[in-house]
Amino acid sequence: MLKIDELLGKLFKIENTSDFNALAMEIFQYQLRYNQVYANYVENLRINVDEINTVEEIPFLPIEFFKKHKIVSGSHSTEQIFESSGTTEMMQSRHYITDLMLYEQSFMYGFSYFFGDIKDYCVLALLPSYLEREGSSLVYMAEKLIKLSNNNQSGFYLHNLDELAELINTEELKSQKIILLGVTYALLDLAEKYTIKHPDLIVMETGGMKGKRKELVREELHEILTKGLNVNHIFSEYGMTELLSQAYSRGNGIFECPPWMKVMIRDANDPLSLVEDGKNGGINIIDLANIHSCSFIMTQDLGKKHHDRSFEILGRFDSSDVRGCNLLVG
Repeated sequence: MLKIDELLGKLFKIENTSDFNALAMEIFQYQLRYNQVYANYVENLRINVDEINTVEEIPFLPIEFFKKHKIVSGSHSTEQIFESSGTTEMMQSRHYITDLMLYEQSFMYGFSYFFGDIKDYCVLALLPSYLEREGSSLVYMAEKLIKLSNNNQSGFYLHNLDELAELINTEELKSQKIILLGVTYALLDLAEKYTIKHPDLIVMETGGMKGKRKELVREELHEILTKGLNVNHIFSEYGMTELLSQAYSRGNGIFECPPWMKVMIRDANDPLSLVEDGKNGGINIIDLANIHSCSFIMTQDLGKKHHDRSFEILGRFDSSDVRGCNLLVG
């Protein structure tokens, strides 16, 4: 019998592809047994699960299922519900979180994997669209990172751009690493209205225009931001309500995953088939931290994976909603 504690004990100790694949297969078996929605979905595909022997053969659950079903594995009680952003006319995804500590571990380990010790940073969060609604997993993450930074200047900003610009430019923070995590349209407002000069500023955009501005291709957007905010590169965060892990780009729109997360690209015309590296298609995500819901998600994003496991976001399928992750049409 698969023991959940044993699976969790392996999650953040993955060192190579072999470790990842072995744990993914174990979690697949666990979720087939304890996630009724996922089990029913796989059964309706008429797939013989006994013949699934590799990660590439695992079926991915369409992300739309999070809008109409309670996607949980096991019988633990719900600690928090995260909801996707969108207009009031849209049906929002709901992610039932039964272990908030696991989410915190995932984004904390993920942050340190890419950026080092959070205590080395002042964390500034410019997230007006997210702060103005309830149930945002991004706000939850930002709030925890702000606290963990243990920096008195770290904090949230809503519309007070004057104060934010003044803080970044102060002599007091000149020798301090800063991460400015911002929704795209608010970062553009900051770049266009203020002169920002800081020698060690990381600008990380997340989310899109939220209907506030015209959508821009990534190259144009990043050119405006790099010039306006006086940085060499624009970083990006790729996450979503239905996941517990994030991928990050350290420039040029090239994203990387932490060891317990993997992106695979499916054929745009055959959702059950994968394509070779270098070809465009739909993005499938394996997030092993999603052990309490579903770790195998078929998103509505379009992308391309490279041979080194990095990937790019190229846009969205036309029929999908504009949602609250980093989705710039490229």
